[in-house]
Amino acid sequence: MVNGVRAPFERLTQQNTPSGAPQVSPDAEFPIGKATSFASQFAAVYLNFDAVRLQERAARLAPYLPDGAEPQFGWDGLGRMSAGAVQPYGTEIIDRQNAVVTLAFQSEDRRQLLSVPVFYDVEAERFVVSGRPAVLPAPSSANLPAVPAGERDSAAETELRTPLADFFKAYAAGNNVSLQRYAAAGVTLEGFGGAFTFVNLKDLVVSAGSGTTREVTATVVWGVPARTTTSLDSTTNADPGEASGKLEQAYRLTVVKQGDKWFVKDIRGAKRSVG
Repeated sequence: MVNGVRAPFERLTQQNTPSGAPQVSPDAEFPIGKATSFASQFAAVYLNFDAVRLQERAARLAPYLPDGAEPQFGWDGLGRMSAGAVQPYGTEIIDRQNAVVTLAFQSEDRRQLLSVPVFYDVEAERFVVSGRPAVLPAPSSANLPAVPAGERDSAAETELRTPLADFFKAYAAGNNVSLQRYAAAGVTLEGFGGAFTFVNLKDLVVSAGSGTTREVTATVVWGVPARTTTSLDSTTNADPGEASGKLEQAYRLTVVKQGDKWFVKDIRGAKRSVG
């Protein structure tokens, strides 16, 4: 609202910020994307502090603060805090020069939000943090309702287990020549190139049905190569982070039967698999 008149850029969407204030549409005049980028960079500095690095933090904060602001912007210089994974969460437009950008971040085992008021100088096309930020609790995770298990085609699962296990071995190795032996006609597949190793095909689900084209969900266990040759058996002081590990993941594949063999037409991430 400017001088009592709502400006065109204040068109509102149905999305809401954590406080319930509406957001403007992405094509509004206020540069939401640039404001979010500015606020995200500020948050990465503001949310990380250590009493032994006072001057470093003050120097890094300075480009975001108005003239005359306290160098530490509200921190008393004691203690320490670390945060990361700063991501956009929502933006509330106040008017053509003012907005509140909300960001999600992770600090230790807590997911939280940071609300950052920003001012936009239209003529200079510059931003500045215009007030004290506020940390807010992030919403908890959603409750995932249980869904009934669908009917499975056990015969197809048995028939597909060996060829798909062989496919995932080649997929991990990433040898394009061998991988193409498992690809459907006209399909080109690319693998991991050795970034992971195949451990086993833990589960395979084929929904009841028939035909030469089937949708398959596969749960695969990958081996994560060790960063060094150190093993936990070679020394009692070995770092577990240096050892090889295992990572379980789920994939959705479209397979087609050509002759008496099955081939992979497509591979992508699986849909919902828990709850």
